[in-house]
Amino acid sequence: MTASAALDIVRTAIARACKDAGRDVSGVTLVAVSKTFEGEAIEPVIDAGQRVFGENRVQEAKGKWPALIEKHHGVELHLIGPLQSNKAKEAVALFDAIHSVDRDSVCEALAKEIAAQKRNPLLFAQINTGAEPQKAGVLPQDADAFLKKCADVYDLKISGLMCIPPADEAPGPHFALTAKIAKRNGLKLLSMGMSADFAEAILLGATHVRVGSAIFGGR
Repeated sequence: MTASAALDIVRTAIARACKDAGRDVSGVTLVAVSKTFEGEAIEPVIDAGQRVFGENRVQEAKGKWPALIEKHHGVELHLIGPLQSNKAKEAVALFDAIHSVDRDSVCEALAKEIAAQKRNPLLFAQINTGAEPQKAGVLPQDADAFLKKCADVYDLKISGLMCIPPADEAPGPHFALTAKIAKRNGLKLLSMGMSADFAEAILLGATHVRVGSAIFGGR
């Protein structure tokens, strides 16, 4: 199956999930995760009308996206992988959204670069809902204090939350917990759900779903 045909299937599934949830499909942004794929694999998906793409690594994105963005106007690039503070300058310059704000050093670096570059990428705080030691993200019990610190100490505008549920657990409770934290902190955006579980994420309030293999195939 071609990537553009797979994209149509994903779009149909998103529309169905929105209908089941009683939501308008315009309230869900599909982030097509293009990590590890080169420009020739990505261009057919752009040509099929997809405009929002996700990358895991700053360096990889820097190597392939500037030329694609110049060629295809209106493309948005989202950083969905962990951000190292020493990559904040490049990340702010290249990305329209950063889904992985999760610690003081990153907040400090982002605040400095946002002020210097006068660019304001959409920012999501990453919540480690499963408290997995190998995974980035703020622990759920620390989320409220972290979000307050983002605003009060670093003057960062956090617009939403992101989570990646543990691979061996049902995702629903993790999506619900993330939505609960967002609601009590007045945040409207939720980056939740990937290829295997985006429909459930939409039912639980996701505004951004990060779908890679269901569009591009296996890596």
